[in-house]
Amino acid sequence: MHQELIERIDLVCEVNNTDHHTLQNGVDSLIVRRGQPFTITLHLQPGTHFQNGDNINFIAQTGPIPSVEAQTKAKFSLSRFISRSSWSATAETSDSTVSLTVCSHPNAPIGVYKLILDQGEGVGLGEFVLLFNPWCKQDSVYLASEAEREEYVLSQDGLIYRGIPKRITVLPWTFGQFEPGILDICLQILDESPNYISDAALDCSERRNPVYVTRVLSAMINSLGDKGVLVGNWSDDHEDGVKPTVWKDSCSILQQWSNDGCRAVRYGQCWVFAAVACTVSRALGIPCRVVTNYGSARDSNGDLVMERFYNEFDENIANDSIWNFHVWVENWMTRPDLALGYEGWQASDPTPQHRSEGVFCCGPAPVRAIKEGELTFKYDIPFVYAEVNADVVEYIKLRDGRVFKMGGSTTEVGKSISTKAVGRDEREDITHNYKYPEGSEEERRVYEKANHHNKLAQAGEEPGFHIKIKVTPDMQIGSDFDVYAELKNNTMVTKSCRVMFYAQAVSYNGKLGETCGLGEFTEMNLAPTEGSKVTLRLEYAEYSKAINQDRMIKLVALLIDAETRDFYRAKKTIILDGPEIIVNILGVPKVGQNLVADLALQNPLPEPLENCVFTIHGANLTDGKPITHEVGTVGPKEFVTAKVQFTPKLPGQRKILIDFASDKLHNVETYENLVIYE
Repeated sequence: MHQELIERIDLVCEVNNTDHHTLQNGVDSLIVRRGQPFTITLHLQPGTHFQNGDNINFIAQTGPIPSVEAQTKAKFSLSRFISRSSWSATAETSDSTVSLTVCSHPNAPIGVYKLILDQGEGVGLGEFVLLFNPWCKQDSVYLASEAEREEYVLSQDGLIYRGIPKRITVLPWTFGQFEPGILDICLQILDESPNYISDAALDCSERRNPVYVTRVLSAMINSLGDKGVLVGNWSDDHEDGVKPTVWKDSCSILQQWSNDGCRAVRYGQCWVFAAVACTVSRALGIPCRVVTNYGSARDSNGDLVMERFYNEFDENIANDSIWNFHVWVENWMTRPDLALGYEGWQASDPTPQHRSEGVFCCGPAPVRAIKEGELTFKYDIPFVYAEVNADVVEYIKLRDGRVFKMGGSTTEVGKSISTKAVGRDEREDITHNYKYPEGSEEERRVYEKANHHNKLAQAGEEPGFHIKIKVTPDMQIGSDFDVYAELKNNTMVTKSCRVMFYAQAVSYNGKLGETCGLGEFTEMNLAPTEGSKVTLRLEYAEYSKAINQDRMIKLVALLIDAETRDFYRAKKTIILDGPEIIVNILGVPKVGQNLVADLALQNPLPEPLENCVFTIHGANLTDGKPITHEVGTVGPKEFVTAKVQFTPKLPGQRKILIDFASDKLHNVETYENLVIYE
């Protein structure tokens, strides 16, 4: 079919945009979402006959250098049925019209597309914008709850929380993501990013991934290092711009940026950066919410400890700071680049205070990874973890330069983490998503794990005689490893001392068990400013007989000054890392259909595990009772696998919990979130 045979093309914007939840963008252009069909009408010249067959081919392409390999160009032909897993098209004819239905791949890059009839030199059928699709189960931003989609994708206004925990104030904000021209500006932001400018073909291809797009937005909402939207200003001088507290909506900021040749708008502070990021995320189809953290730590040296130095006049003179509040965003998506279980809300901070891979951006960091202290996961989890978890240690610095530690607080950081509730103008406290209750057993475990993962633990030095315990990050059950007691003589005289270093099993409630490592009673002399180290080897053959299922060991180092008889003690509780259960859920997640939990675990011990059992259970998944699967004996370092069948009884968001137990290893658990359909 040639161009001259088509009289006109109707993109049927009103019907399509309604079906694709983009009608609020207007009806002037076709705006559709991934993995969902849309239909356009071709009006043919009178007397033209449309031959409906598979020799009619189409091209959909985006970006300046479309290519099939980069997934920025799709070639497909007419078929009898629409496919939900690839680009596809069907046609219906009547008289001189053809209704052409097209469906995009649910993982296609977002952006502006051209649809071309691939005949001869090609017949342009029109342009459309393709967005992420939270309504599509195959899309990585799929959000199961309609009420949450209404709030986090479609709602054009919201509430931002500020103030202090005892007096939380509310700032209403207009996000305006569907206002005229705003979607074009949001796409323009992507096109102005350094990634696009340096390699447009790769950047457009990567736009299929919401993790990538979120990371680009985190960098582009602030103006440091690129042609970003907003300049930050925390001073009292705003004469050459707008005071951050004056803004009440995102559109005026985005329009000013675009109209002014992409010159950064002056000025923003954290809630303004976050609100604009929320607007752009929702406009592109990524579910997003604005989150406020009270007592937010900015940890300048990345050691999870906020070291606050005061001089004698009580002025804070350290780089570390605690903000009364700090605002960032969370975006909803899967994380196929990470272990299972870290999908869902991802924290992303567009306020420029941290360089990540050389760029001023932060995130997306899985909120669950922050809660679990998994500091090695991407992206920027140590920074966000410290914002909500850093302990506070305060020092006083005297005029003569001496430094003394003061009493610190561990509950000052990360309080009342807040966001607007779904469908209601009320505050929802989501602190529990980011951290276990302060001082709880879980919080202590996570903090220990975070310290395992954090290579940056440094400590300030004080005058006097010191002993502290250092451990290595890799302390998995089954291995032999060293722990260290470090001594430092920060006095003016040589010290003669005796050191004792030992390890003892301990339960999570602090109850002590058997000794499982005992160092020699060491005598040594330390000159002024000299340090020394005592090593204690913890061997599985010894500690395996002492520890219980909590896998906790308390390390204690005692230092006695031989001359003054002063007594110094350092103590540290460590948790041995257990193995990880690898989970794959196989099958179609529908009510009444069998699913299979495909499970695997590697025995980390140098000896066999006997009586190994996997247990799975979940509400409305396992018929109200656990399903056990005995797997017998597994040899040292070998993998144990199991396939456990279960049948969902009700639709909805569900958790399947998986537990592994054996004679020598218990308390190994994980879980999977499932969405079960009717």
